[in-house]
Amino acid sequence: MTTAAIISTAVFLISLGLIFSEKLHRTIIGFAGAVLMVGVGRWLGFYSESQAIAAIDFETIGLLAGMMILVSLLEPTGFFQFLAVWAGRLSKGRPVYLLVMLGSVTTIISMFLDNVTTVVMIAPVTILICEVLGINPMPYLIAEALLSDTGGAATLIGDPPNILIGSAAGLTFMDFILKSLPIVLVSWLTALLLLRILFRRELSTRPKNIKAILKLNPQEALDDGVTARRVLIVLGVAILFFFFSHYLAVSPAFIAIAAAAAAMIWVRPNVKDTLMRIEWSVLIFFAGLFVIVGGLNAAGVFDVLVQALAGLHIEQPLLFSILLIWVVAGLSAIVDNVPITIAMIPVIQGLGSTGMNITPLWWALVFGAGFGGNGTIIGSSANIIVACLSEKTRTPITTRLWSKSGLPVMLATCTVASILFAITYSWLSR
Repeated sequence: MTTAAIISTAVFLISLGLIFSEKLHRTIIGFAGAVLMVGVGRWLGFYSESQAIAAIDFETIGLLAGMMILVSLLEPTGFFQFLAVWAGRLSKGRPVYLLVMLGSVTTIISMFLDNVTTVVMIAPVTILICEVLGINPMPYLIAEALLSDTGGAATLIGDPPNILIGSAAGLTFMDFILKSLPIVLVSWLTALLLLRILFRRELSTRPKNIKAILKLNPQEALDDGVTARRVLIVLGVAILFFFFSHYLAVSPAFIAIAAAAAAMIWVRPNVKDTLMRIEWSVLIFFAGLFVIVGGLNAAGVFDVLVQALAGLHIEQPLLFSILLIWVVAGLSAIVDNVPITIAMIPVIQGLGSTGMNITPLWWALVFGAGFGGNGTIIGSSANIIVACLSEKTRTPITTRLWSKSGLPVMLATCTVASILFAITYSWLSR
């Protein structure tokens, strides 16, 4: 490897190490890492400012920004709390039904909206419902995060790695519905069944105050029904356009931004408050990672990886694809799945430049990144948020406690995905 490749790799590994240690906010890491990569690139002559800007995937940034605006409009209406209370009442206080209902509601929302926001809104209501019933909220909180992470892999907009992969590979919303959703659905059901077994002792506890949960009124949780309906209508239209984006020759990013603009015009919110609720730190973090990985590409690091992997892929393409699921899942359990996905994209693209069919590799990356985050408490942002919220309860979620359920769910879903991947390999290769 050249000096440029070695130094740029060191910058990337240092950034990953800081993300893992959580000593600095990820926005600072992404920003500082990008500046350092460009500085090193200019010094050694392999990377410039213009190359760094070109490395940023504005399709991904635009899609994320548009969806974040829609979420920021929906968040203060109480819609998420309404769904959580409704699910609680529908379960009639029975623990197993409550787990299924809250987990299903969280998953469905996470398929179309940011799972972090979904968990932030639903988890506190879950704690309240459990306090009313007199039961331990821990299994429900863990289930919401795990099922949210798993279900998010089903659609193009369900999880940030999917948005990244869809933009890089040119995969449409319909591609995810046809190829990812069936495998994710079976994996999700496996996760739900496994959670039922793992938490059988907690779920066998009889609630002390079932009548109290039946008295809760979901409508009282809905603070602004008019705004909620308007945003949901716009979101529904946007999702419809996502289905036909390929035929309309418009990008998902344009649809998301157009939907955000339409919702803003219709709702006419306080713009300052709406913009403050957008996760700007996430967008900056993404942009920084794109610049860092762009430096690796310019230094020739990925060329070395592509040459090393090309022979294995040619000899056993199916085995290589399944191996990729597990490698990405393992890395995503240790470090956030976003930087892992951004780093893997140019490697897969490099394999494609050799004439290989890399279509199945994109789906392997989807499943590995989507399911791997369940393995540890730091594997995804939703996991961390749920753990933090649980500190207000009598049974805070610790790393050890998470591993007893999260790791088995990760292993089970990756195993199911690998089996189904092998069965549908020819279909996924188209």
